[in-house]
Amino acid sequence: MRSEIFSNINKIIERDSKVSTYKFALLRGTIDVILENSPFIVQKESRIYIPLGLLIEKWLLFYYPILASKSFIPQIHGETKLAFETLFKEIIADYNDKGGFSVFYNDLRKNGIPRDQHENFLKLLKKLKDTITSNPMKYIGRSINPDYYSIFQYHPGLRIQNPIKIDLSYLISNFGEFSIPIEYHDAFQILGSFLSGQDSILFKWAEFSVNASKNILPFEKVLHDVLISPITERDIRESKKIYQSILNKDGKVQCVWTGHSIDSYDIDHLIPFSVWKNNDLWNLLPSSQKINNSKRDKIPSTQLIEDRRDLILHYWELIQKSLPERFEKEMRITLLGNSTFDNWQKPAIEKLKETCQYLISTRGFEEWNPKN
Repeated sequence: MRSEIFSNINKIIERDSKVSTYKFALLRGTIDVILENSPFIVQKESRIYIPLGLLIEKWLLFYYPILASKSFIPQIHGETKLAFETLFKEIIADYNDKGGFSVFYNDLRKNGIPRDQHENFLKLLKKLKDTITSNPMKYIGRSINPDYYSIFQYHPGLRIQNPIKIDLSYLISNFGEFSIPIEYHDAFQILGSFLSGQDSILFKWAEFSVNASKNILPFEKVLHDVLISPITERDIRESKKIYQSILNKDGKVQCVWTGHSIDSYDIDHLIPFSVWKNNDLWNLLPSSQKINNSKRDKIPSTQLIEDRRDLILHYWELIQKSLPERFEKEMRITLLGNSTFDNWQKPAIEKLKETCQYLISTRGFEEWNPKN
């Protein structure tokens, strides 16, 4: 298996559109079906074929508790609802008096959906099919290939039959197939449990703690606490306030990414905080609001850093002059290591470029160059 496939999966997760949770549901569902080693999975030449009904079942199980939750859990940006949300909520409401999620699961897997729900449930299934095949399957992989359906392909079956019984067997038989390249299938087999979380270190850590508590602690609470970051919004505000005072003393500010003089500016994390929880002053640079909004969680290209070397160093030297002890300590820990601090400028820039290139080429984050 080519290492390029693993890199592509990283890029898909980090770079592909994040307008809704559809992409995550498609990847998670595909991985779950593959890890269950379904006997319906078939290899034909260089692609692996899987009944779409197995994926539709996963989406039903993923989205049921989210849409049934008393708390609003956003699944799409803006005011728009999920394409299938209204239909699904009608089914959920009907099951509220019948036992909820567990009863729904048993009906879907074994007993069959009640006859009085057939019409609405069939509409939901068709809407799920249309959503999956015309949205995430079409667009996933666009960060690495401009073609539509570059990884996932849908292969319709015969006309969907009116059901006598709606259960998982019906889904498998009536909704066609989808396929993925065999290399992606093999990668999902190897990495799947880590990508979907079941075997990730954090998941296993939380699971161990719950078991050690003799199941007194709820898993969700433990996992939440394991994920807490030591850097708070207050820490970020304080660092930005310090940096802003340094800039004010200098009396003039240029956008670090364009070189344009600016009257008002944002303090941008050079390497985005969402990517690297680093709040060092050297990682805070002035940027125009427009440019900062376009950058978001993207990583500056090595060429951009080289082009803006002089301005980056100008701001770093302002920080060093104002707070020499803090600046040197932060530089040593995150960029310079054991290198001598004499003539620190060149090795610091080179290490910054190396770090950004690693995040782009190995971790899969999107490379960024501003449009002036």
